Parts: sequence; C-alpha cells; structure tokens
Amino acid sequence: MDAQSYNTALADLRGVRDAIRKARAQLVKLEADRDKQIVRLTGHAKASAERIAPAAGLSVADVVALAPALAPDSLADSDAPQPQPAPETAAKPPTELTPQPQPGAAAAAVDTVLPQPTVPAPTAASEAPVAKTPAATDAPRALPSIPEGDRGNAWCTHTSGLVSTRPNFTQQARSTVFLDTTTGVLVHRNQTHRLDLGTATAADILTAVFHAIPEGVERIYITAGDPWHRDADRYPYLRDAVAAWLNAPIPGWRTDTGRGRDRMAGHFVHARNPVGRYQRESGEQHVEIRSVGEWFDVDGDDPATVRDAFVLLWQALRRHWSDAVLMGSPSQTGRDLWTRTIPQRGQYADGFPVLSEELRGLLHATAGQGRNELLTPPRVPEQLPQLVEYDRTFAYAKHTWKSPVGTPRRITATAFAAWSEKEQTRALYGCGHWQVRVTVPDAWNRVGLLPAPAPGERAWHYPAEPGTTFTTWAGGPEVHTALTNPIQPWQIEILDGILWEDGKPLDDWAKKLKETWTNLSAQAHFQGDAQQARAAHLASRAVRAILLYGIGSFAQRPRMVTGTTPRPMERDVPPDAEIIGFDDELITWQKPTGFSRDPNAHPEWAAAIWSGARAALLTQRHRDDDTYAGALHAPPGTVVAFRTDALYLTQPQSWPYHHQPGDYLLRGHLTGPVTAPTTEEELLTLRDAGRAALTTSGQEA
Repeated sequence: MDAQSYNTALADLRGVRDAIRKARAQLVKLEADRDKQIVRLTGHAKASAERIAPAAGLSVADVVALAPALAPDSLADSDAPQPQPAPETAAKPPTELTPQPQPGAAAAAVDTVLPQPTVPAPTAASEAPVAKTPAATDAPRALPSIPEGDRGNAWCTHTSGLVSTRPNFTQQARSTVFLDTTTGVLVHRNQTHRLDLGTATAADILTAVFHAIPEGVERIYITAGDPWHRDADRYPYLRDAVAAWLNAPIPGWRTDTGRGRDRMAGHFVHARNPVGRYQRESGEQHVEIRSVGEWFDVDGDDPATVRDAFVLLWQALRRHWSDAVLMGSPSQTGRDLWTRTIPQRGQYADGFPVLSEELRGLLHATAGQGRNELLTPPRVPEQLPQLVEYDRTFAYAKHTWKSPVGTPRRITATAFAAWSEKEQTRALYGCGHWQVRVTVPDAWNRVGLLPAPAPGERAWHYPAEPGTTFTTWAGGPEVHTALTNPIQPWQIEILDGILWEDGKPLDDWAKKLKETWTNLSAQAHFQGDAQQARAAHLASRAVRAILLYGIGSFAQRPRMVTGTTPRPMERDVPPDAEIIGFDDELITWQKPTGFSRDPNAHPEWAAAIWSGARAALLTQRHRDDDTYAGALHAPPGTVVAFRTDALYLTQPQSWPYHHQPGDYLLRGHLTGPVTAPTTEEELLTLRDAGRAALTTSGQEA
C-alpha cells in the first residue's frame, strides 16, 4: 500500500467511525423513547408486563425494572422484610487449614504431605472477616450454600428412578452429505455434485440437495460458507441473524418436532455453530443442517477431505466399539459411546444413579469450567519481551482416571474438624467439592490459585492480591494445590463440603478415546498422502471434541428452549421468555426450562475433571522427567493469560513434551517487544500471530 492509498483508507476509516457514533446516538435515543413509552403504558388500568414485553422486545424482568408497578402479583411481596440468615460462622464453624511454613518451602515438591489442620479459637476476625473484593462496577454474585440441618442433608441423595444404564439398542447411522456453500460443492459418499444454491437460504440448500439426491439425506454438514451469516449486516447481533436464517419459512417444510430415541427437537440458535432441524410437512422426511465446526476447525479443507475425516473417525472408533455410530454432534456421540462402556457386571452393572436436582443445581452454580483470565498492566509489563503460548495437549483426557461415585456425603465444618489428620488428608485428596474461606498470603507475588465469583452470570476471577479474603467453592485438586503449592501455602478454612467415593466410571471410555486419538495422530504424522494425512489430523481433532464436549454434556446445564411466535400473536409469547430477535413476521424468544430428567446427567464428573485441569495449569508433575510444569513454575510476573487449557508467558520454558495427554505443547512464539494485550480480542490476535511465526520458524514440537 502506497502513501496515497494509506491516506485514503484512513479517511474512509474516519467516515466509518463517525457513522458508528451516529448510529449509537440514534440507538440510545430509540431506547430512551422505548423506555418512556413503557412507563407511559402503565397509566392504563389493565397494563401488564407480559403484554408489553414482546411489544418492546424485552423480557418481563426488563419491563418490570423500568416500571415496577407492572410487577406480577407473585412478586408483590418481594419488598417485604425477609428473615435474615444467621451469621455464617454461627451455622458453620470454620475449620482452618493453617499450613506451617517449612524450610525450603519455595522449592518444595508439589506432592508434599498436607499440613495438619488446626481449629482456631473463635475471634472477632475469624467470625466476620473483611473480604477484599475486586474493583468492579457491580458486586460479585453470591454463591449458594447447602441449607442447614435435615433439609440440606436431604440434598445428598439420588433422584428416584433416574439412572445411567447401558443401552439395549443399536444407534442407527444417518445418511450424511458435506456441502461447501461458497463453491456449491456437495460430497455424498463417493459422489461429488456442484449445486446452484442461489442466496444460500435454508430453503435454497434443502431444494438443491434433495434435487441432487432424490432418495434424500438426514444430515447436511456445512463445511464452509457460514450461510446463516449472510444477512449479518442487517442485525445488531450474530444470533439475531442466525435465528432469522433458521426460522425463515420453507415451502413444504416445518421445524422438526423430534422422533425416536435420539429426540432432538427444534432449532439450536448458536452464533457460530447453529443447528437447523426440519421435517417435511407430510412428516416423512427429517433433516438437520449443521456446521462441521462443531467437530473441528476447517482451514480451507474441501468437502471430500472432511468426508474422509469422518470415515477415518468412524473406522477408528469401531476398533473399540463394534456398534459405534457418529451422531450429529461430538457431545451426543461422546455420551452415546460412554453409555456403551457402562459395566455389565460388578457394583454398577445396574447403572450410575443421578444426583438430586438440588445438588446438581449447586454444582451448576459453583463449579466453573476452564480458567480464562487475562493479566493486564501493571501486573505484567506494558511491553512484553516475548509472548509464548503453551497448550496442554488433549488436556481433559489427563483427568478422567478418577471420578466421584456412590451416594454423596455432606461434610460440615464441625465434622471435618473432628476428623484425624489422616482422615482430613484423605478427604482433600479424594473426590470432593468444598465451600472454603480463602486468604491470600501476605507475601504472595504469583497468580491466583482458587476461583472466586465475579460480577456476571457464571463469571469467575482469581484473586491474587496479598491479604485478600474471599469465600468460594472449589474442587479437591484446587484446594490441595492451594495448600501444597511450591511457593507458599495458602490459608484455607473448610466451611462445608460434599464427598464421594473414588471410582472409575469414565476410565474405560477415556482410555479408548485416547487410544483412538493416538492412532489417528500417528496416521496424520506418517501418512504419505497429503489429503489422507490432513483427514487423519481432522479426525484426531474430532476425537478430542468427543471427549471434551462429552464431558461438558455430563454437566447438564439447565436447558434453554428457543421458539418463535407470529407477530400478530405476540401475547402468546411465554411470560418468562426473553425476546432475542424479531422481524415483521416472527418474534424469536428463549426461556429456561430447568433441569430435565436426563439419565446421563453427572455434573459431579465434569466438575472434578475441570477442577483437575485448572489445577494442572498451575502445577503438574512429570514423574518420568522428575520435573514440574505450569504457571507456578514460571518466574513471577511472566504469566500473561490463561485460556481454558492454554498458558501464555513472556518467557519460553523447558517443560518436557512427549505427545501425551496433558503435556504442555509449544504452540506459538512471538518475539518482542509486544504490547501487552488488554482485551481478549487483542490476545487472540497475538495468539494467531505467534502461531504463524512459530510455524514459519519451524520450531513446533
């Protein structure tokens, strides 16, 4: 680009900037007008938030916030004085785990014996500690606790009649095609077609595909083109564009209502990987339109290569599961394969019982997933000397060897304090989920070790400021790491807890997937044909997705249902629904439906694996090399970010890598000086640049 082009582009950029400012100002004005009209409507005697919400494109809660007089009757007494809970320490006497500093603690091994817990004498400070909260405009959300007495003890049960059992049927494979909506290339088995997709609406795709394959198909994977983003410029959010694309009318078709054992009904609105489910109005044919991005990232791969990847994946899984079938998503496939490893003899031959809904709800609210944290100046330099990315290979597969089983036991602070040191140590090494009060040591100069609730739904942060005190829930691996870390032990007070027996419900499943991943990775490395090598690599990534999303599906989050209502029938929008989009014809909404009676809901397994993975980002022992890796084994001030199973540093490390699950793989290396990222977008931009630079230099592991 020459100087003239550069100056012209700058002028164009300023024009875009000004247009954005005007649009934002107009949006603010429109929102203010909307709010005034909502308030004005309260003057009508029969005004109701349920009627006004869909007309305004807001949820009922948003309308009530603007006009409290419209609050439903069920909320009329919400301002009445409520009984205040007893002080936390009165109901739950804390057990404080006060580690005794030992000589050479800074260089101590990670697997040292847990320090002896002591019960502190009651003091004003221990009864009412002052928590230092992070600087934020909103207060951190409060995490739930287990109720006292018999009511709380009743949570530690299983749901009657809800058990994970081995299936007595064989999944049926579905006829599948792979379509590039940019080029129109369609691959069906060994045949390749070139389609005219018009504007690539769902109607265009279904018409073209069923014309090319008259016998019909049941699943269409989009390999490139993202057709659901075609009209993104017309909508403020991608989800709105996706919902409009999915819900556009298709002559002769309607939204699928589900069928058979694999009962998935309705569209799934997702900004990047949506699922459209359609059926003929006659009900004779059902078809899904899905993104192959659910399985792996496609980097310019043609539909034939993607097809070969799925064929290799299926063949590799068949070596371990004779009845393996690839279902629509990795999570569905993962859970189906797991059910086929449930033992037919032994203690759990009758299946694995599902926890009570109350305990599942507690785990949902208190057990986060991956650690995502960006450390910004002054915690890191304004100019980073380097940015080095280490990614834990197939990370979650490292933490499936032990999982909680059996009837959970509630361990109160009093009960924990009454145990011997050996019993306390065994409990914290075991499969547990603990409510703890944490104090960061006064001389701490590293990253935070335990997650704490932050403002925002399901948001977490990791306090590291010396002297900070906070209350949170954490899994056994993280509590153990905080107590035995190689830098300086943290002070932990046990307030409450849930403890299970140690078991191996996922071990056989995970071992088979790890072997499948290893074989496909080897094929990708040694295959002489470039296309087949690429297909094997994609298949190995799909195995990773099966395990990763299979574990996530055990968490069984409360379900969110998406639906549409014609504009003339807006009063039929459910009163507890949130409006997520609308046009001249349809209102698109979503609403939570709580926990379903899912026989394969095991959030305790997902929580234990996630906790172990977060702990391994801090410290992980490599026994064969007699060394350690992780954020706590890098110099102070060199950690820039955590991203699920990746770690970003300002210095390269000599951590061992043997192509095993959990090993730290060097993925990117950007030489400095590098301006420290302050947003996730900036971090991802630097990540991509670092990976490209490492590929160019040929230093990959």
